Amino acid sequence: MEKASGLRGLIRNIFGGGQTSAPSEPAQPAGLSREEIFEAVREAGRKAREASRAMAAASPAAKNLALETLASLIESREAEIMAANAEDLAAAEAAGVDAPRMDRLRLTPAILADMAGACRYVAQLPDPVGAMDSQWQRPNGLLVGRMRVPLGVVAMIYEARPNVTVDASILCLKAGNAVMLRGGREALRSNIVLAGLLREALTEAGLPEGAVQFIDITSHDSVSALCKLEEFVDVLIPRGGETLVRAVTSQATMPVLKHYMGVCHAFIDESADLEMAAEIVYNGKVQRPGVCNALECLLVHEAVAERFLPMVGEKLGAAGVEFRACEASLPLLGSTAVPQKPEDLGHEFHDLILAVRVVRGMEEALEHIAAYGSNHTEIICTENHLNAMRFLREADASMVAVNASTRFNDGGQLGLGAEIGISTSKLHAYGPMGVQELTTTKFVVFGQGQVRK
Repeated sequence: MEKASGLRGLIRNIFGGGQTSAPSEPAQPAGLSREEIFEAVREAGRKAREASRAMAAASPAAKNLALETLASLIESREAEIMAANAEDLAAAEAAGVDAPRMDRLRLTPAILADMAGACRYVAQLPDPVGAMDSQWQRPNGLLVGRMRVPLGVVAMIYEARPNVTVDASILCLKAGNAVMLRGGREALRSNIVLAGLLREALTEAGLPEGAVQFIDITSHDSVSALCKLEEFVDVLIPRGGETLVRAVTSQATMPVLKHYMGVCHAFIDESADLEMAAEIVYNGKVQRPGVCNALECLLVHEAVAERFLPMVGEKLGAAGVEFRACEASLPLLGSTAVPQKPEDLGHEFHDLILAVRVVRGMEEALEHIAAYGSNHTEIICTENHLNAMRFLREADASMVAVNASTRFNDGGQLGLGAEIGISTSKLHAYGPMGVQELTTTKFVVFGQGQVRK
């Protein structure tokens, strides 16, 4: 009998039993015990650890070939990917999945083109593995340096984002890591197809296909099993809503790189170019409201509130934005404004909803951000250089910008090619994580027979 594929197939091959579902089907095998699921995930971890050793030693040429091959496969198999995604979308809609998650689930030809472009972009980046970050000589003649090395095995747990399957994998592979992927139930069909293309590209490049382990079991037990796999997994990255991140962090027995929320603020200083600021605010809120770098709260200096807020009310109100307005801003924002409640501050709406507050100046804006921000993205619109520099220094976030949209806090937009996620914790990375952030450093020492006295 032909051997079944994926973790569901692995379970049947280990423990026996009937045929598994075809890979394009999201149904899980009936009657799986917790023991069976834990054993299958553990076996996937063992394979990832074994493959990670080969990936750490892989040549830049082989890794780049895998990424170039994957780009071509995404282009040539577009119809197959889109068909799988259409099934995912239909099932998600029937299940009542909300609009923001539907938006993250949906693939389009343009998104697939961006994914292929990201593969080629990352392939062209300098290979970090083996690079010396710094080097110095000690008085005894020892030459000491810090060399970039892969993290090892990176595990991802993520929701309704099939593009993460490719983005996470290409960055991990370029950095010489193996990757374990556990996507959400909603994107299972899409992810199975994309994971298959990844393994195909690795094989074509002469690299171990075990370097990408896709966990196609969608029960919560598979998440629990992955969180307890510290023997094989070096770092765990949850990517999704706050509930997912907190649940994973509470269970994990290995280091976790966290991104809890994206409560992003814009402060409109009294010296701002108001026309430009209105465009920036519109882009941050309206372009894609369901993502983590969307604008959630607008802070406006009292000196420009009467001029600026009617502009915002007209421009964003026409796009369907509802304003949760403080007492001072409520009469200035038009018919889509409602009185603000305390819980509207520090809230990630994931919708066409914007909290608005008038502040007395920079100090009050920074105090508000310190109280309600989530260390994700903060921006200032100003023509005052001193105010801009103060805001850059004092606003605590993974990206702080002057006169630019919050939507630029993204690995691709910042020149990383893609991102595995945006870390709002400060160890060992802060902000979008690209190839460099998927390595660490070790000390290397060159001696000439020195011994310690």
